[in-house]
This record gives sequence, C-alpha cells and structure tokens, in this order.
Amino acid sequence: MAQSMQAPSARSGNGLFSAALRNRGLAAIIVIFILALGLVNAISPAPMSYFDFHSLANGGAPLALAAVGQTIIVLSGGFDLSAGSTISLVNVIVASLPQDTLAGQVGVVLLGLLVGGLVGAFNGFFVAYFRLQSIVVTLSTMFLVHGVTLLIMPDPGGAVAPEITAFFSGSAITDVLPASVLVVAVALLAWLYLKGLRFGTALYAVGSDADAARSAGLSVPWTRFWAFTLGGLFYGAAGVFISAQTGSADPLVGDPILLQTFTAVVLGGTSLAGGRGGALGSVLGAYTLMVMVNILLSLDVSAYYSTVAEGIVLIVAAMAGALGSEAPLRRYLSSVGLRLKSRGAGFAASAATLKPAALRQMSAQDQGWNVSWLVRHADLVRIVLPAYLAFVIVVIATQVVYGGDTIFAWKYYDSLIVLGSFLAILALGQGTVILSGGLDLSIAWTIAFCGILAAGLINGSNLASVWVIPLVLVVGAAIGGLNGIGVAVLGLPPIVVTLAMNGILQGAALVFSDGTPAGFTSPGLRWLMTGKVLGITPVVVFVAIFVLAAIGLLGRTVFSRWVYALGNSPRASYLAGVNVRTTTIAVYVLSGVCSALVGILLTGFGGQASLGMGDTYLLPSIAVVIIGGTLITGGRGHYVGMLGGVLLLTALQTLLAGTTLPSASRDIIFGLVVLAAVLALRERSTG
Repeated sequence: MAQSMQAPSARSGNGLFSAALRNRGLAAIIVIFILALGLVNAISPAPMSYFDFHSLANGGAPLALAAVGQTIIVLSGGFDLSAGSTISLVNVIVASLPQDTLAGQVGVVLLGLLVGGLVGAFNGFFVAYFRLQSIVVTLSTMFLVHGVTLLIMPDPGGAVAPEITAFFSGSAITDVLPASVLVVAVALLAWLYLKGLRFGTALYAVGSDADAARSAGLSVPWTRFWAFTLGGLFYGAAGVFISAQTGSADPLVGDPILLQTFTAVVLGGTSLAGGRGGALGSVLGAYTLMVMVNILLSLDVSAYYSTVAEGIVLIVAAMAGALGSEAPLRRYLSSVGLRLKSRGAGFAASAATLKPAALRQMSAQDQGWNVSWLVRHADLVRIVLPAYLAFVIVVIATQVVYGGDTIFAWKYYDSLIVLGSFLAILALGQGTVILSGGLDLSIAWTIAFCGILAAGLINGSNLASVWVIPLVLVVGAAIGGLNGIGVAVLGLPPIVVTLAMNGILQGAALVFSDGTPAGFTSPGLRWLMTGKVLGITPVVVFVAIFVLAAIGLLGRTVFSRWVYALGNSPRASYLAGVNVRTTTIAVYVLSGVCSALVGILLTGFGGQASLGMGDTYLLPSIAVVIIGGTLITGGRGHYVGMLGGVLLLTALQTLLAGTTLPSASRDIIFGLVVLAAVLALRERSTG
C-alpha cells in the first residue's frame, strides 16, 4: 500500500527530472538567475526593495523584448544584426511625433510597432525569397536604418508624453507590480500563442532542418519571412519601451543592445544553429545580464567592464551549448578534429559539393600555360570587371560634378589612394576570412583598440614607434588567433565569436584609455600618412607594395589554395589533406593583423586615436569584398576584384563628400550598394 502511494510521487519526480533534462537550457538559466539575484541581494547594503525590483524590471524590459524578437529569428536558423538600429529608429520616430492627445499617444505606439515590423519584413523578404544570407542582409539593413535614423534626428532630443512613460514604465499596482512586468508578460503570452500555431511548428522545423521541413510540406520562405517580421515587431516594442523609459530619443540608444540580445538568447538556452530553445529562457537571460550589471556596480567595478563581461558571458554560454552530444565541439573532441558543422550553413557532405565556379577555376589552372591567359582567367575577369567599370563611371561623374581638372590632376588620385589605403588593407583580411566561408565582425574595435594602444604607447616618439608598431601588430594577431580558435576549435559561429570579441575589445579600449584616449602619433607616422615627396604621399608607395604582396598571397600560394578549398567545402578540404583548423585560425590571424595595421595608420593620419574610430569601416570592409565579386558564402573571389571595390567605394565617398548630402547618407548608400551587389551575385552564390 505504501509502495503504491509512493509510486505516483516517484513518477512525478521522474517526470519533473525528465522535463528539466529536456529543457536543460531553460532550467540552467532559471538556476543562474535565482543565484544571481541571491548574490546581488547578499552584497547589497540593504535587502531588495520594491524600488530595486521596479528598477530591475524596467532596466531589463527593452532587452527582454528585443531578445524575444532575436529568439524567433534564431529559431528559424537566421541571425539579425539590425536589432539595435531598428530600436534606435523606433525610439527616434516615437519621440519626434506629437503626442498631445490620447489618439496621438496610441498612434505613436502603434507606429513604433509597425516600423519595427516593416524593417523585419524588409529583412525577411530578401532572406526568404532571394535566399540571401541573413548576416549580410541584416548588416546592410543595420547601416541603412542607422543612416535613416540620423537623418531624422542627428542628435539626442525629442520628447515622450508623460502618459506613455507612466503606462509602460510606471507601476501597474502601486508598490506591488511594475508595469514593465506586465509588458514582458504580454510579450511572452504572444510568444506562447505563436508557438502553438502552425507557424510555431514550422519555425522549429525549419530551424532544425529546412530541407526536411520542405519535404514535410512546410513553406520555408513563408516561415522565414514571418520570423523576421515578428522579430522586427518585438524590436519595435523594445524601441517604444525605451522611449517611454527615457522620455526622449537618442539615435544611438540601440547600439549596445545588439551584443546583449545574442548574449541573452544564448544564456537562455536557445541554440544558435536554430530549432531549439524558446523566448522564456531569453527573457530570463536578459534579466540575468541586468542582474550581473548590478553585481558589478555593487562591487564598485567600472561600467567600462560591462561590455567585456557581456562578451565573455556570450562566449562561455555558447561554449556550454557546444558541449552537447551532437555539438561541433563534442564531435571535435571525440573524433579526428574536423568541425563538421559549418559556420551558419552546415558542412557539405563530400568533395562533390565544391562549387562549379571553383571547379572550373581549378580545371583552368591545371591546364597550365597552354591555354591563353584570358581563357584561364575568364571567371576572374567576369567577376572583377564590373567593379572597375563602375569605378570609371564614378570618376567621370566626379569630373562632371566638380569640373576643372579634377580627375586629370595627380592630386585627385593621390588623395584617392591615401583614403582607400585603409580599406585596401582591410580587404585582404576580411576578404580572406570571407573566402574561407567566415566573417569577421570584430574589425571595428580591433582597429580602435589597436589605434588607442599605439597612440598611448608611442606618445609622439619616433623611437617608441620602432617597438610599439610590431607589438600592436602582434596584439592584432593574438585577437585574430582567439577568433580563429573560437571558430575552428570550439565550433562556434563566426558571428558569435567575432561579435563577442568586438564587445570585449570595446570594454578593453575604455579600460585602457579610462574613457578618454591619450597620447598621439609619432612624427614619422604622421609624415607617412600626410607628408609629400615629389608630390606623392609616402603611404602611396607602401600601399603599392602591400597590394602586390596581397595579390601574390591570394594568388598561387599554397595558403590561397587552402583558403579557396576551405570556402568551397571544409569536409572535402579535409579529405584532400588540408589542415582545416590551422587554415581557419590563420585567416582570422591575418584579419587581426590587417585591422591592427589600419588602427596604426589611422592614428598616423589623424594624429590621435579615438573611441569608435573603426566603426565606419565594418560595413565597407565587407562591401568592397562583395562588390569585387567575392561570394559571401566563400570559395570564389580575388584580391584584384576587392581592390576594384576599394577604388569604387572610395571614389564614391569622395564624390559625395563635396555635395550637400548629409554624412548619414553614406551609410544608406553603402547599405544599398552591398545589398545590390549580393543580389547581383545571388544566382551564382546559390547555384
């Protein structure tokens, strides 16, 4: 009798244990969140009060809402880099419109949601129906939206009605329940409703295996389109809440949220490979991040360390996910060391998956000099020529706009080469990474950190430059090496590793400079970038030598063959004897060195370093590679084409600089150019 009475309890206990095991990601974040709350309560001078609870609920709500949106997109197998920019755009729009009446207040809230949904639909349209990589599409959208936001409101300003502020960030029940808790609860209820629909089933199926979902009769494009649209809708909600919370607008308010959304998603147990996880875990992950910030503040740790902590947490959480029984890291540790899961798309099954263009290129090379140069390089000429033709058109347009002897004077081309030198160097690093099938998003703060480090250590001394420059290049190589290890050995997606590294380096730059970069470049570096010898800037000669070396490196060297093979099929490369892990690490090391070199040269060009000095080079570093005919999926391209992209973008920037267009238009144009270039190569990249 006793046994029969205990059996249901035992079965119930086993059921709870099984449920926790099946949802171990969610169970883990619940435990972590409770422990973090306990820790912050223990180290605080007084027990947590309603004021503390209210502050925590409000502070984490925007990130929680954005994390729900990112979760939906990640579950579908995609990534969204435009989350922060979308939130900023909504914030600016909401705070710019009149809200004197109840109708106006309801209208701006609904408009904010609509704007977020439209940005998401824009992304989803190109990802779902044109089959473009979500990383590239959303990166382009990030800059497009950023430019539009700055056009609307270049500086912080605007105002939000007190009624909106009270409704979203006040108390639903005085001294009992913050309104923000209800807002997040509504978001979770909406998620549960979506999850129970056919769309929810399709979302998990498509994220797990798109081909199997398609075979089962599910519409993969429809699912992906709505995943991005709904994700944008939640970003809109986050933008509305930030507007209510701050009572004003800031065109850059959403920038820090991008890294945080991915960290919250990974912390919450959602698989970055798609198909596993949920919004509840992401919400708890968002609030866990907020609690961690409170812990740092309670310990009197500088706020500069926050992005460092977020980046480290993202890497650690992603590594924890990589230890599953079917995860890349586990397979690597238990097998021959080949990471069988590719970065974002999956490894090909065999050598037969090499792209046709690459096979034609290899075949032509094997024929030797018996075939004419034009025949052997037909593919190269076809993909490289458009960038140079477009460059010529822009140069002619420059002459028409400015008149005189603009393009017939050496001064124009000298300036073009000097301004393009930074992108020419970055094109080698980023281009090699892309050729291998990866992507480096840490370029921005690698440039800034290395520039700040160089200026601080050189501090105007030519003698110090002799040892500082090699040291900074080694630092750049170490940064790239860490990225490469994360991708090649730990099996983490490049977007996660390099985005986390970007956040870590941002915090490191703030810590090193204490928020205000000091020091300045040496006279020698200044002369290299701005001096004149017979009318020629010295860096022009350096760029010429660098370009020749880059062409040689990505030409007929063993390293270049390994890079192209890796980009076409990592598994086939491994079977052909290519050291996949070493090659992957090497391409990221090269990118790190190139970024560090650009940081040094930018410091020489401007005389000093500044925070965020590398931000404007992230999208262009990818743009010049794509415009030059390189496939974003890897395996095809050439540095000669990338150089054409550098010349085109630099000439376009020079043309725009003399017009009355605001500087924000540059981001819009660059975003459109990248999107157009990817669309132009779409058939070849998906064929």
